[in-house]
Amino acid sequence: MDPAIEEIEFLARSNHRVGVIEELTDGPRDRRELRDATGASSPTMGRILTDFEERRWVVRDGPTYELTQLGEFVADRFLSLRDAMRTERKLRDVWQWLPREMEGFSVDLFADAVVSCPGPGYPYEPVERLSQLIEGADRMRGFDSIVYKSVNNEAVCEAVLGGMELEFVYSPTALEGTFAWNPERVAEAAACENCTVYVHDALPDGDRCGLGIVDDRAGICCHDPDTGALVAIIDTDAPEAREWAISTFERVRQEAKIVESRPFDAPVSSGSTT
Repeated sequence: MDPAIEEIEFLARSNHRVGVIEELTDGPRDRRELRDATGASSPTMGRILTDFEERRWVVRDGPTYELTQLGEFVADRFLSLRDAMRTERKLRDVWQWLPREMEGFSVDLFADAVVSCPGPGYPYEPVERLSQLIEGADRMRGFDSIVYKSVNNEAVCEAVLGGMELEFVYSPTALEGTFAWNPERVAEAAACENCTVYVHDALPDGDRCGLGIVDDRAGICCHDPDTGALVAIIDTDAPEAREWAISTFERVRQEAKIVESRPFDAPVSSGSTT
């Protein structure tokens, strides 16, 4: 085995070793503090610290231990790899729906995301998550080419009628489908001053996902391209993700055409401003 891989394995196969090196990234610690933080026994802690000293990862100063510059380097790279793999595990089942055409998207932006997927025997988790995000929100922006479930459409309309500011860009098909869901309800919401609707002929990643910003959270709505079903919601309050989502939405909105609320009594054809 590659010696470098052996060193990775040396750390990775012991939660106590990982715990010690992670605890030491916050500063010097004595043995008692390290045992309390990791749950390791006194003999185990002794072996770990001896192993780390032999590798020049830690030095002892009286009763305390601290990372050397080499140890800091190892800790930074190893913990970054661990965090990356945690993100990978979280997004593994939804990778095929992640954006490919939205400029600036990176998996790193959604490292801390909540991923809502249908569970065994219960397919409604993403639908419920979307409604939870909308209910009680002050502002919602986004775009999508898929018609939301009835419960989500109702949540949007109710929120708009309750004062939520909405700016949303639909594909022509999605706008027609949303209107067809409940023409009177949609027209009532669209007539509100706090509601602005746009139409766009070629939304980025329109066959796999949409984008939403609800207050301080940025989210990706993942769709089955064959059925249009909502298969997952990925949302986060990471500032970097929200900043990316807002800039992406602004670009799409600038390309879209505004839809006046008045003529919501007829389908919207592709490329037209109604």
